[in-house]
Amino acid sequence: MIDKKMIPVGGLKKEPFSGSHHGMRYFFQCDESKETFTVFVYPEPWSLEKTPNENKQSASFPLSAEGMDCAIKWLWEMYDTQKKEWNTASKNRMHI
Repeated sequence: MIDKKMIPVGGLKKEPFSGSHHGMRYFFQCDESKETFTVFVYPEPWSLEKTPNENKQSASFPLSAEGMDCAIKWLWEMYDTQKKEWNTASKNRMHI
């Protein structure tokens, strides 16, 4: 489950945060300005670095509680609109 309480808004300034939800991996990273952060989504099983760029999607948000709310909403939209692909990635991850 993607939960705002699990993602440290202030902590993003120091360390990125990653996780997964039913085949959809996500990666939060503070931008150099320390005023915004970018969220990437990509299919399991690989890391952000090992996933081809054409398989990644991203969006940027202000580094604030409101920005985090928007990021969580965006993550859920990405999951809901591509649920079939994420579930396929989840099922196939053990076959790679």
